[in-house]
Amino acid sequence: MKILLLYEYPPVPAGLSTQGDLLFRGLRELGVEAHAAHLESNLEKEWYYRTFAPDYAIGVGYWGYAPNIILHPQRFGVQPVPWLVADGYIANYMEQLNSLPLIFLTSTWVREVYLRDGVRPDGLEVLPVGIDTTQFVPRAHDDPQVRVVREALGIAPDELMLLTIGGDAASKGAREVMQALARLGNDVPPWKYVCKVWPQARTVTQNQSDRQLAEQLGISDRLILATNTISRNFVPYLLAACDVYVGPSRLEGFGMPHIEANACARPVLAIDAMAFRDTLVHEETALLAAVAEEHRITETILGVEAGFPDDRRVVFPQPRIVDYRADVADIAAHLGRLLTDPALRARLGEAGRARVTARFDYRVVAARCMELLTQRVPGVSQLRPTDRPRVPQPG
Repeated sequence: MKILLLYEYPPVPAGLSTQGDLLFRGLRELGVEAHAAHLESNLEKEWYYRTFAPDYAIGVGYWGYAPNIILHPQRFGVQPVPWLVADGYIANYMEQLNSLPLIFLTSTWVREVYLRDGVRPDGLEVLPVGIDTTQFVPRAHDDPQVRVVREALGIAPDELMLLTIGGDAASKGAREVMQALARLGNDVPPWKYVCKVWPQARTVTQNQSDRQLAEQLGISDRLILATNTISRNFVPYLLAACDVYVGPSRLEGFGMPHIEANACARPVLAIDAMAFRDTLVHEETALLAAVAEEHRITETILGVEAGFPDDRRVVFPQPRIVDYRADVADIAAHLGRLLTDPALRARLGEAGRARVTARFDYRVVAARCMELLTQRVPGVSQLRPTDRPRVPQPG
């Protein structure tokens, strides 16, 4: 079998690019003949279609990427198998999605979104995002490379470090976390809250708003907004530097940093909704805060990025949930426990590491991908038994 992976390649630190690249690595390590191309590089993709002649093109993105990862391969007789996330709703390409024999979705919640919006159920399969559990490993705070990270961020040896990673902090629930931390006052050990965000236009405005909130709450001296571009090689050390990973995200189709934090044996605080019901287990690998709000829309404006010739007003017959808010009181209660109980932090982190290794290691995900292709896509079932990869036993 020959597979062409379509994602942001060569990989950049962004989540979708990492998602595609880890599947690419996993397939190659299983012995699958695979190549990768940038999903927007039509010239290179055509070159692969005509010279490599792949059986399947697995494209990473959301429904709006359909022209690049569904329609373009079909023009050259290549079967597309998209691997999709969700942004709260589907507004276009329903006919194209329903024509496919198989669509990979990153979580059960994403699958529910696609079902709700009218995609037929028999083509939808959950394929979680893979994690490199040989790179994301437990490291102690006295590890020299981890210690330097804490020192560079201004974390004192006696301070607990909370961490959120995202394009901006607010979308990952940081404003709810700040409100919760302000409620705790001095009833918990000393802490600093680090929000690692990416330098981009929207982040500048959001950072200003987040700093203002921290000042209003009286915690501005303990909030660190680290606005830097970093490589994937640095992320395991950043996660190892924290004591608790906090991310009660407002919208999340998987939540890669949460799982990477668990792989580093760090406890996680998230929201009891969306993909976290797949990836985290309350009181076992994480603490999940209750949902306080569900924000819905009845219409939106979409343009060429979603396949419309110009700006189009899309009206939904039923309101669509576009994001969530975690309960601040619940976050505060969970943080109070995590910050005051090192044994709880250790127990959740150790269990998290074990679960990620068993379920989300990128080689396990690659093997599951091949199993689903074998079972669901016409022609793949004709592979000889010796052609089918074995599920690896991660260490």
